[in-house]
Amino acid sequence: MADHASESCGAGGCGPRGPLTLEQEQILFGHGTEYPGSSPLNHEKREGAYHCAACGALLFRSATKYESGSGWPSFWAAEPDAVATRRDSSHGMVRTEAHCAQCEGHLGHVFTDGPPPTGLRYCMNGLALDFRPDPQRATSAGGASYVDHSSGWAS
Repeated sequence: MADHASESCGAGGCGPRGPLTLEQEQILFGHGTEYPGSSPLNHEKREGAYHCAACGALLFRSATKYESGSGWPSFWAAEPDAVATRRDSSHGMVRTEAHCAQCEGHLGHVFTDGPPPTGLRYCMNGLALDFRPDPQRATSAGGASYVDHSSGWAS
């Protein structure tokens, strides 16, 4: 399998559309977590959609992505019925795990410290996502407008 750590975002998107890497399998089906700041999706600003890397289900749109300062790609809303949650009491804390409603692959966690209008922060593992740019609006300079909540400025 390919080493995802050497992959980056390109014109065609982020993330493989073939077999899952060992790291992706560990995150999606072993409930693992990637290192903070390691995902190229942290810096992805083009308009497009984020799909489950395991099954391809549409999970998030770029319009709901924001810079949370957490080190992981973050969204303030998921697509309707795309992301399911359950209680996660691993690692000595209680959190809300987010998983793909279609294949139940582990995506990350949901916190209640996000921006309006939902107040939610879907803190996702980039390796669990497959970004697909909108072919009509994607640009190499970054086409999506999003709010950087770590600085308060829109970019």
